[in-house]
Amino acid sequence: MDYMFQPGFLGTKAPFFMDFVTLVVALLPLLVGVAIALARRGYYTLHGIVQGVIFVVSLVVVGYFEYGVRLGGGYEAFVQNTHVSHNYLFVVLMVHIVIATVTLGIWASTLLRAWREYRRGGILPGVGSDAHRKAGVRTFIGIALTSLTGIWVYLLLFLF
Repeated sequence: MDYMFQPGFLGTKAPFFMDFVTLVVALLPLLVGVAIALARRGYYTLHGIVQGVIFVVSLVVVGYFEYGVRLGGGYEAFVQNTHVSHNYLFVVLMVHIVIATVTLGIWASTLLRAWREYRRGGILPGVGSDAHRKAGVRTFIGIALTSLTGIWVYLLLFLF
């Protein structure tokens, strides 16, 4: 796993794994937007599959990130070389973690409810579509905010 700590590809002092995770996090709203566009065009089954795949890949990427942070010495090891106030960085990180955690819960429950409805033979759009649509909007907003705050943390750690 030495490759994880080789210099990254985004031109900062971040290691490879941080650049990789940040790139995925930056692309996540776009990927989810594509999945939403599928639903808007009536491709509900494909929408569900794509959302499920994006969700699982996101969980794997978060696991990869957590593994890299732990292997790299934890939070303290990564904040040593930043010129940003550690209190400010900690607050931004906590905001990011709260948004990401709440979003993960909303996203997971939205997927689970949709999957249960689909397995019961529910044809979408149908019963619950307005609730699903609203949960999807909340999820998308949360993913966009998670992406923005994640990029913000990355910039504070490795650029400023």
